[in-house]
Amino acid sequence: MAARINYSVQNTLCLLNPFNYSINAKTTHFKTGINFSKNLIFPRKLKRPMFCTCAISNNDLQSSEAAETFILTTPLYYVNAPPHMGSAYTTIAADAIARFQRLLGKKVIFVTGTDEHGEKIAAAAAAAGSTPSDHCDVISQAYRTLWKDLEITYDKFIRTTDPKHEGIVKEFYSRVLAKGDIYRADYEGLYCVNCEEYKDEKELLDNNCCPTHLKPCIERKEDNYFFALSKYQKQLEENLTQNPKFVQPPFRLNEVQSWIKSGLKDFSISRASVDWGIPVPNDNKQTIYVWFDALLGYISALSAENEQPDLQTAVSSGWPASLHLIGKDILRFHAVYWPAMLMSAGLDLPKKVFGHGFLTKDGMKMGKSLGNTLEPNELVHNFGSDAVRYFFLREVEFGSDGDYSEERFINIVNAHLANTIGNLLNRTLGLLKKNCQSTLVVDSAVAAEGNALKDTIEKLVEKARIHYENLSLSSACEAVLEIGNAGNAYMDENAPWTRFKQGGAASEAAAKDLVIILEAMRIVAIALSPVAPSFCWRIYEQLGYSKDHFNTVTWSGTKWGGLKGGQVMAQPKPVFARIENKTELEDEAATKKPVKSKQKKPQAQVAAEA
Repeated sequence: MAARINYSVQNTLCLLNPFNYSINAKTTHFKTGINFSKNLIFPRKLKRPMFCTCAISNNDLQSSEAAETFILTTPLYYVNAPPHMGSAYTTIAADAIARFQRLLGKKVIFVTGTDEHGEKIAAAAAAAGSTPSDHCDVISQAYRTLWKDLEITYDKFIRTTDPKHEGIVKEFYSRVLAKGDIYRADYEGLYCVNCEEYKDEKELLDNNCCPTHLKPCIERKEDNYFFALSKYQKQLEENLTQNPKFVQPPFRLNEVQSWIKSGLKDFSISRASVDWGIPVPNDNKQTIYVWFDALLGYISALSAENEQPDLQTAVSSGWPASLHLIGKDILRFHAVYWPAMLMSAGLDLPKKVFGHGFLTKDGMKMGKSLGNTLEPNELVHNFGSDAVRYFFLREVEFGSDGDYSEERFINIVNAHLANTIGNLLNRTLGLLKKNCQSTLVVDSAVAAEGNALKDTIEKLVEKARIHYENLSLSSACEAVLEIGNAGNAYMDENAPWTRFKQGGAASEAAAKDLVIILEAMRIVAIALSPVAPSFCWRIYEQLGYSKDHFNTVTWSGTKWGGLKGGQVMAQPKPVFARIENKTELEDEAATKKPVKSKQKKPQAQVAAEA
């Protein structure tokens, strides 16, 4: 995806001839011959204002070729079952990071996809009376559909059943084999089908149960190919010493160092008993083990759609990845196995592996057996993508475990999006419409001269930027929300509705206050857009901007001074509908007085209770 440039074709025309250029009738944002309130004093010569108001810097105008490339990946999700909230959470977080990096002007390649080989897939397909291929098609499409509903802006969606992926896996395998790091041997041990991994007895629970899936591991003996992981123990240790930020958050680094120091064992990279997979080169009786297959998806995804699969060509498209975003349960594979594999193949390591925590519901681990699963499709359908995205990114400290409860979900979303931000925007626009014909009286830069709120917001925006860069997504949301809190405090303290009634200088000051608050809202719309994109677009639209303008804005647009005098705001309407709490509705229905009617009393009572 090309780096974002901070102007559109329309805005370019606007810059060339700002006073004669007109937007099409449907998106005209300015008008002339406005009759203002008699209490307001405007400049005598009010020229038609420019539509494009964002500052353009040399950095913003850099070409996509010169822009820094940022490659971000989610795990390739296993298609034994439809997507769940855990995979949705990872992808929402990845999308917020990708959107922020695009705002910085970087060329982002956001990779996601599905892992479609292995024993579990074949078993799931058989249980559903389907073929593995058809099963994978259905589940993979379910992921694409959910990502669309959640407004996930991925650039590459790789399926491990893609022919180009198979070609690159085989080439990678052959390269590692030529290095002398693959050998054949018998292996016997306790195998977890769900993890697709042999387990060490010391890490198992009672009855040889897997600590992750809580199911007994099975005794299995196979003649397999192995990767010489132990050969790379020293190099892996040195990598973590020299690059301590390779694994994040820091406490995950401690886990990885502990695994490595305890001694690494070679691991199996093929299966003789699984037909549904990529055949081992020169040995069609075995298929490549799921991790030695799936991890290569991060590279094969970089291949162009119609080009011949080639490992080096894919690598030259931008590898190494800037960030692998994963759940903590697959940290070992990404922070130990994958780097060693890349070392063997002579390829660069990813720059960072970030392992986030798990989600619980009402304080309990989720599971079908417990009957407390959290279905992402239902959440989006009931509450919308903005609410789902905002809650999980704001309320879960990224990297740690987090909990969901519907009551907390509704309270947080209503308080932050509907009240703190949405209501502030709505009442400010209402006052502007009533007293200023919905038109800004002065540039926001002029309105805020010597104003402390401007300094406060500039500090909060910088704080948000730093938090986004450090992947502290919850803290970034908090910094942006503080802008809304500051705007509400400013509104209540200055009470422009009272000043308008006083007329004269007080009325002029009140008009400037509205410009200042709306400028704060403009900045919020940019700074929160990685988290709640549609919500922020609705804010931007209320401020009189086009969708093209919103889509091409960059982080530099958070600089104070975007709104210009004479700019006409849209008619005020709520940008986020408050979510009704079921408990509140039930209480309201229970306390509501019965309406007099000719119906029998019991029937009236039933109607009230319903």
